[in-house]
Amino acid sequence: MRLSQSKFLVIYFLMLILTTYSYSQKNNKAQLELKKVQIKKEIKLINELLFSNKKKKKAVYNDIENLSFKIQRKEELVKLTNQQINLLDSEINQNSEIKNNLETNLLEVKTTYREIVLKSYKMKSGKSRLMFLLASESFFQAYKRIQYIKQFALFRKNQAIKISKLIVEIDELNKQLSSQKNKKEELLRNNRSVQKSLEKEKKQSGALVYDLRKKEKRYINQITQKQKAALQIDKEIERLIREAIAKSNREKNKPKSFTLTPEALELSKNFSLNKGKLPWPVIRGVVIQKFGTQPHPVVKTAKIKSNGIIIATANNEKVRAVFDGVVLSVLQFKGSNPTILIQHGKYITAYKNLSKVYVEKGDKVFSNQNIGEVFTNNSTGKSTIQFSIFQNTTPINPLIWIIKM
Repeated sequence: MRLSQSKFLVIYFLMLILTTYSYSQKNNKAQLELKKVQIKKEIKLINELLFSNKKKKKAVYNDIENLSFKIQRKEELVKLTNQQINLLDSEINQNSEIKNNLETNLLEVKTTYREIVLKSYKMKSGKSRLMFLLASESFFQAYKRIQYIKQFALFRKNQAIKISKLIVEIDELNKQLSSQKNKKEELLRNNRSVQKSLEKEKKQSGALVYDLRKKEKRYINQITQKQKAALQIDKEIERLIREAIAKSNREKNKPKSFTLTPEALELSKNFSLNKGKLPWPVIRGVVIQKFGTQPHPVVKTAKIKSNGIIIATANNEKVRAVFDGVVLSVLQFKGSNPTILIQHGKYITAYKNLSKVYVEKGDKVFSNQNIGEVFTNNSTGKSTIQFSIFQNTTPINPLIWIIKM
């Protein structure tokens, strides 16, 4: 009896651990599934925004760049699916161990129960029980024997309940194991399908890279020229912000930050409170270049620096202000497309590579208001916008500020 009870304690302790572990696993699975959904959306957008316009004659350089974005996301999708499979394997092992322990315990409980039933059968007549009581040497012993008969009956009843519970728990675990194994098979099939398309795209990219090597110097020169043009715009943006800061500080000695009116201070505070909640500057889009210094997606030997993010979007897509503010400037250099700067207190948002501009310097704008249209490159068919955020003159990572896709 003691052995059976100790076995039960061990099993229910294991099940308690499993419940806590399962809760943690469910959270991990939910997070992985959410990331997968996000990446699948990105891959769909990449296909729609970068690969749908087949009529355009695209350069080798542009083809590799587009493929590299898709390959990166598919590799991430495979990685996340593998993590899901590993979590399922862990759950299956845990559940199998619990199931084995439950089945062992069920066997022991059934054996004990058979012994109890046999003893009960021998003692089933009222005469046997009466003789058992009358054979007591004292009133105290008779009392003890009555208590024993009651406990024996109660123990028999409890053993029957335990058997029923164990059978239900084993059935439930069998269902879970079956569901988990089916889910694992489904994930493996999906992963094989993604890996197959991934291998095809890598081969395609590899062939294009081989052709690219013949013209690598020319492409490096193109990247350098683009970086110079971007730097020129960045310097002009910094100059304009410094000029605005100086204007707000004519009578004060604070050259590095804005002196704000109470209204602008409130606007700045509200902008800060919306960190991670700001809308995207376009309705549909996928980030194809992140903030900061990074290797070029095609020519890996080249480094590129960006004080914002580049978003690929649909042709003629409207560009929206991400928050209430005032247009600080609309600037354009020879050979480049317009850029709009909007001030939100001590924060500035920049919208580069526009084809049309709907606002002028000094205009008040509101969150989600259309301020222009994205420029589409006729030779590649690609429509992109570079979006930046500055705190005074310091560029900060926009991905931390806008809503996650």
